[in-house]
Amino acid sequence: MTMTIPSMGARVLATSYLDVHRQMATEIDAEREAVLALLGPSAPALRAAVAALLRHRAFKYPLSVLPLMVHAVETGSARPALPLAVVHELWWTSACTLDDLADSPGTGVSGVTGFAGDLDAGDAFLATVVAAAPLPLLAVRSSRVPEALHGPLAEEIIRCWVGASEGQLWDLHGSTADVTRASVGAAYRGKSGSPFSMITAMAALLAGAPEPRVEQWREFGDVFGVLWQLLNDQEDLLSGRNEDLRNGTATYLLACALEEAPTTGPDAGLRQLRADARDSETARAELARHLLAPAVLRRYEEDTGRFRDQAHRLLDGFGGERACLPALKDLVDRTAVVLLRPDTSLSVR
Repeated sequence: MTMTIPSMGARVLATSYLDVHRQMATEIDAEREAVLALLGPSAPALRAAVAALLRHRAFKYPLSVLPLMVHAVETGSARPALPLAVVHELWWTSACTLDDLADSPGTGVSGVTGFAGDLDAGDAFLATVVAAAPLPLLAVRSSRVPEALHGPLAEEIIRCWVGASEGQLWDLHGSTADVTRASVGAAYRGKSGSPFSMITAMAALLAGAPEPRVEQWREFGDVFGVLWQLLNDQEDLLSGRNEDLRNGTATYLLACALEEAPTTGPDAGLRQLRADARDSETARAELARHLLAPAVLRRYEEDTGRFRDQAHRLLDGFGGERACLPALKDLVDRTAVVLLRPDTSLSVR
């Protein structure tokens, strides 16, 4: 099955979300330049700094196409949502840069290695602040967006930052006693679900969808955000960076391990390992072994499958341009994968 996207007056076929990005990348690039120009002629240095920040934060997964696909499902046309593709890119660029700072407490901006490539740390921080909200707000209040939607779209950006920040604070400070699959799932809906529900709801609003459908898209964004965070957590372990272990992050995988572990015996030390892993490479390696126990990964895979099925059910509930749905389902399936492999030398029971 293929997705058909009207682009520059032509019909463009796409078989996956990556195809959508390949076919729309030039237009997204042009829209990015148009949005940067909204900073005005009096801010050339700021414009250059934000552009440099965006180049430094080139993402492995081109999720900027998500609002384009949502708009295409609603209307058959992707192109009107191009400003939202840039808003989504700006949000994630600023959020990931701020996350680097949060993961390096006490160092200050100048103490974060590779904070923003070749950018001066102070310039990078200012560019991050502007990319976070002022520039996205300018984008949704531009002439490219119907005036009646300026307020509602701006409200979505504000709502997103509140929800994501709340989820991130829980992520940073949640005690081990609070770490359950339910609590971590709720936090993920905040810190990762908020930006995805923001952009899917914004695309639906821009497409003129009625409120019940906007809320359906918001729910889809929430669920997809959980799947995205699950994938992100895995890649942190697979890369060997182990930032989550070093920072004591309450991940869903940790919650699975804690719920599988008995309250007494050799595995009761998981909570202490989590604390020790902040400063000890040995503790991090041992904690990683527990996280990869077969029983833990089985539960993790089962729950990932449930989130994936929920996302598919939500997509199946949409009418509209159904030929545009396969690319969205492709995005869900590529996200809902379990890349980790069990460590058969350790089994938590």
